[in-house]
Amino acid sequence: MRQNRVVIIGAGLGGLQCGYILCKKGFDVTILEQDGTIGGCLQTFSRQRTLFDTGFHYVGALDEGQALNRLFHYFDLMSLPWSRLDNDCFDEVVIGDQSFPFANGHDNFCSTLSQYFPAERNNLQRYTATLKEVGDHIFDKLKPSQDNSFYETSLFSKSAHQFLNETIQDPLLRKVLSGTSLKMELCADTLPLYTFAQINDTYIRSAWRLNGGGSLIADKLAQSIIRMGGTIKTHTAVTTIVEKDRQVAGVMTAKGIFYEADWVISNTHPAVTVELVGESAMMRNIYRKRIKSLQNTFGMFTANIVLKKETIPYINRNIFVHKADSDLWRIQCDNTESVMVSLPAPNDNLSYASGIDLLTPMSWQEIEPWVGTPAGRRGEDYVAFKQRKTEQCIALVEKRLPWLRDAIEHIYTSTPLTYNRYTATAEGCAYGIRKDYNNPMMTVLTPRTPIPGLLQTGQNLNLHGIMGVSMTSLLTCAEIVGTDSIQDELKNYIKD
Repeated sequence: MRQNRVVIIGAGLGGLQCGYILCKKGFDVTILEQDGTIGGCLQTFSRQRTLFDTGFHYVGALDEGQALNRLFHYFDLMSLPWSRLDNDCFDEVVIGDQSFPFANGHDNFCSTLSQYFPAERNNLQRYTATLKEVGDHIFDKLKPSQDNSFYETSLFSKSAHQFLNETIQDPLLRKVLSGTSLKMELCADTLPLYTFAQINDTYIRSAWRLNGGGSLIADKLAQSIIRMGGTIKTHTAVTTIVEKDRQVAGVMTAKGIFYEADWVISNTHPAVTVELVGESAMMRNIYRKRIKSLQNTFGMFTANIVLKKETIPYINRNIFVHKADSDLWRIQCDNTESVMVSLPAPNDNLSYASGIDLLTPMSWQEIEPWVGTPAGRRGEDYVAFKQRKTEQCIALVEKRLPWLRDAIEHIYTSTPLTYNRYTATAEGCAYGIRKDYNNPMMTVLTPRTPIPGLLQTGQNLNLHGIMGVSMTSLLTCAEIVGTDSIQDELKNYIKD
């Protein structure tokens, strides 16, 4: 008979949310984090008294009654200092020398872009209607079929690229609608329509920053977990997931401490999870090989720029800048064709920006020459490589923001190597495992593993991002307490 001891590997968002849910249900929860800081990609850091986020920049669907609002009410996160982005231009897409605003609200979004593409008004209405239909039924995923046929028949098995080409006739408008692509990896050959539609719909509903950065989310969840009796241990690396009598028995740490458990939830990359599993009667080599063969999405190069004090007014939107001839569905990472511009929300309520983030796709292959080298000692070639990439980003962005170069005080950079080192992200990938609409049952993973009692959670399973990870946390915990129990917990926040 199952007891209530749960060990969670990793204190990223998924691990913390699972810990929160299970603590509320009365489980004995221990979260083990190998780093000294919790949060994973929610971590923030300070440079020259300017706060930057590791991987969190903004969220969608946080307005009253919307999906993330309901989830964050449940996780007690709505009291954090959320700040709404410009309702009429939360994202600005720049293609060459042309600029296009993305507005909040499906009707507002459609009518705003129709001013630039009047002949496409009806097609835009069909486009937004599809996105809205997906977003309206996001909580239906809490009731997946037991045989995984859901993934074979859902929008996970349809092509996002094909949908866009069939719905929108104007090539420029197709590029514009793809222009906020750095929230996901646009791959014409693999990206499922569900991923494209769900993520874009979320932000069209409403878009928000968090004053003070993503670490506030992690800290608030951790405080709640501890208050409810849970335990969080940092500097505690798990080296082995232990199986006994054909089910999970606990985990062993690098310090030789064994944590006995009735359930183990891994918030690490699935390839890392199977490496942690030692001798197993339940996890066969064919499963291990399958997981290790899954491809990862690309990573990100980030330039965190400290701006000269009281020089640049804060911009209450994100800007996505693309070269005019770039193919957003087949990004060439080494060419720096696209850059996302994001300004951390000022936490002192001043009207000036203190920092700015420039993000551009970067493949693992670009930094392979330095894989295995220690941080801070990767040599002059690595420093020069990052300087070249920074200059390429600035050169592209300053066409839209001509003041940028003169406003720079300091620049700090990171690559997929950095993410791999500090957040244990496989290949520093930005969006987890690459989902493939041609084979959704192989690439869209469920929380279950072949070992009874060993579950997975996090961005690699279903959908990445704050919304995706939050939904996956519910699915993971439903494997322990049952779907009906999770729905009962959420009934005050989710309307039928």
